[in-house]
Amino acid sequence: MNSQELETAVRLKLNLVVLVLEDRAYGMIRWKQEADGFAEFGLDFDNPDFVAYAKSYGAKGARVGSAAELKTTLEAAFREGGVHLVVVPIDYSENMRVLVHGLPSA
Repeated sequence: MNSQELETAVRLKLNLVVLVLEDRAYGMIRWKQEADGFAEFGLDFDNPDFVAYAKSYGAKGARVGSAAELKTTLEAAFREGGVHLVVVPIDYSENMRVLVHGLPSA
Protein backbone atom coordinates (compact mmCIF):
# COMPACT_ATOMS: atom_id res chain seq x y z
CA MET A 1 0.00 0.00 0.00
CA ASN A 2 3.03 2.28 0.01
CA SER A 3 4.53 2.72 -3.42
CA GLN A 4 7.69 4.35 -2.08
CA GLU A 5 8.81 0.89 -1.03
CA LEU A 6 9.90 0.53 -4.66
CA GLU A 7 12.84 2.81 -3.76
CA THR A 8 13.81 0.53 -0.89
CA ALA A 9 13.62 -2.57 -3.08
CA VAL A 10 15.74 -0.95 -5.80
CA ARG A 11 18.29 0.38 -3.29
CA LEU A 12 18.61 -3.06 -1.67
CA LYS A 13 18.90 -4.70 -5.11
CA LEU A 14 16.04 -7.06 -4.42
CA ASN A 15 14.41 -9.41 -6.88
CA LEU A 16 10.79 -8.35 -6.62
CA VAL A 17 7.79 -8.33 -8.93
CA VAL A 18 4.92 -6.06 -7.92
CA LEU A 19 1.54 -6.54 -9.58
CA VAL A 20 -0.75 -3.48 -9.66
CA LEU A 21 -4.40 -4.24 -10.41
CA GLU A 22 -5.48 -0.94 -11.96
CA ASP A 23 -9.16 -0.10 -12.09
CA ARG A 24 -9.04 3.70 -11.64
CA ALA A 25 -11.55 3.37 -8.81
CA TYR A 26 -12.40 1.51 -5.67
CA GLY A 27 -13.78 -1.06 -8.08
CA MET A 28 -14.48 -3.92 -5.72
CA ILE A 29 -16.25 -1.57 -3.32
CA ARG A 30 -18.36 -0.21 -6.20
CA TRP A 31 -19.22 -3.73 -7.32
CA LYS A 32 -20.21 -4.81 -3.80
CA GLN A 33 -22.34 -1.69 -3.33
CA GLU A 34 -24.05 -2.33 -6.66
CA ALA A 35 -24.66 -5.98 -5.75
CA ASP A 36 -26.26 -4.88 -2.46
CA GLY A 37 -28.39 -2.18 -4.13
CA PHE A 38 -26.53 0.85 -2.75
CA ALA A 39 -25.89 4.02 -4.73
CA GLU A 40 -22.35 4.67 -5.99
CA PHE A 41 -20.62 7.76 -4.63
CA GLY A 42 -17.04 9.03 -4.87
CA LEU A 43 -15.41 5.80 -6.00
CA ASP A 44 -13.70 6.94 -9.23
CA PHE A 45 -10.26 8.55 -9.38
CA ASP A 46 -7.27 8.94 -11.66
CA ASN A 47 -4.05 7.00 -11.32
CA PRO A 48 -0.51 8.05 -12.05
CA ASP A 49 1.35 6.44 -14.91
CA PHE A 50 2.54 3.50 -12.80
CA VAL A 51 5.10 2.39 -15.41
CA ALA A 52 6.75 5.84 -15.41
CA TYR A 53 6.47 5.93 -11.61
CA ALA A 54 8.33 2.63 -11.28
CA LYS A 55 11.03 3.85 -13.66
CA SER A 56 11.44 7.04 -11.62
CA TYR A 57 12.69 4.82 -8.77
CA GLY A 58 14.97 2.81 -11.03
CA ALA A 59 12.63 -0.17 -11.31
CA LYS A 60 11.38 -1.68 -14.54
CA GLY A 61 7.75 -1.11 -15.48
CA ALA A 62 5.38 -2.86 -17.87
CA ARG A 63 1.69 -2.59 -18.68
CA VAL A 64 -0.23 -5.69 -19.74
CA GLY A 65 -2.45 -4.99 -22.74
CA SER A 66 -4.44 -8.23 -22.66
CA ALA A 67 -5.00 -11.31 -20.53
CA ALA A 68 -2.81 -13.26 -22.95
CA GLU A 69 0.18 -11.01 -22.17
CA LEU A 70 0.04 -11.51 -18.40
CA LYS A 71 1.85 -14.85 -18.21
CA THR A 72 4.71 -13.89 -20.55
CA THR A 73 5.15 -10.48 -18.90
CA LEU A 74 5.38 -12.03 -15.43
CA GLU A 75 7.69 -14.82 -16.59
CA ALA A 76 10.04 -12.28 -18.20
CA ALA A 77 10.07 -10.12 -15.05
CA PHE A 78 10.91 -13.07 -12.78
CA ARG A 79 13.54 -14.36 -15.19
CA GLU A 80 15.28 -11.00 -15.53
CA GLY A 81 15.46 -10.29 -11.80
CA GLY A 82 15.56 -6.89 -10.16
CA VAL A 83 12.52 -4.83 -9.28
CA HIS A 84 9.61 -4.92 -11.72
CA LEU A 85 6.18 -3.35 -11.52
CA VAL A 86 3.53 -4.89 -13.78
CA VAL A 87 0.29 -2.97 -14.31
CA VAL A 88 -2.81 -5.02 -15.11
CA PRO A 89 -5.97 -3.11 -16.10
CA ILE A 90 -9.02 -4.63 -14.43
CA ASP A 91 -12.55 -4.77 -15.85
CA TYR A 92 -15.23 -5.69 -13.34
CA SER A 93 -18.05 -5.72 -15.89
CA GLU A 94 -18.58 -9.49 -15.65
CA ASN A 95 -18.65 -9.65 -11.84
CA MET A 96 -22.43 -9.30 -11.46
CA ARG A 97 -23.13 -11.97 -14.09
CA VAL A 98 -20.57 -14.46 -12.78
CA LEU A 99 -20.39 -13.81 -9.04
CA VAL A 100 -23.96 -12.79 -8.23
CA HIS A 101 -26.37 -14.07 -10.87
CA GLY A 102 -24.30 -17.13 -11.81
CA LEU A 103 -23.84 -18.57 -8.32
CA PRO A 104 -26.49 -20.78 -6.75
CA SER A 105 -28.32 -19.28 -3.77
CA ALA A 106 -27.36 -20.66 -0.39
